[in-house]
Amino acid sequence: MEFLELVKRRQSVRAYDPDRPVESEKLARCIEAVRLSPSACNAQPWKLIVVEEPELKNRVANAASAKWLGFNHFTKQAPILVIIVREEANMTSKLGTILKDKPYTIMDVGIAAAHFCLQATADGLGTCILGWFDEDKVRHLLNIPKKKRVELIISLGYPLKTDIRQKIRKPTAEICTRNSY
Repeated sequence: MEFLELVKRRQSVRAYDPDRPVESEKLARCIEAVRLSPSACNAQPWKLIVVEEPELKNRVANAASAKWLGFNHFTKQAPILVIIVREEANMTSKLGTILKDKPYTIMDVGIAAAHFCLQATADGLGTCILGWFDEDKVRHLLNIPKKKRVELIISLGYPLKTDIRQKIRKPTAEICTRNSY
């Protein structure tokens, strides 16, 4: 598949087939895509926690669901939730963060999440990247140290619908200029 076709196919999936498990080799490829993703100064400041035990996964899904806003309830349908914990950067990346006032570790986690999701799409799986969740509950459920940040949760599974929704995006002229702002 050409890269742009892969990008066009990748979409946030919010309805999963709860009876179709993700094959271990497909999950391994998604994890390998994260392992190979670039990071500032090769810091690789992430740790993935794959949550697939059904009861624990549903408890984590509850921590990601906003009852009063009515979203993220689809996470219980997904057979797997992948938690991305931000780890300490290496000294060079830390120094760059201070000197340039740029949060390289957060950027690196975003790049890693994108790699995970694109590989999942290439394998016919669906994903949704979540930033809205109760971080303290997730940290408690998964025994994550208090000093660590839980940055993202990615739901993973086979989509119930395989149709590709039309992407509504800004025109190129609004997002890109040449040689000047």
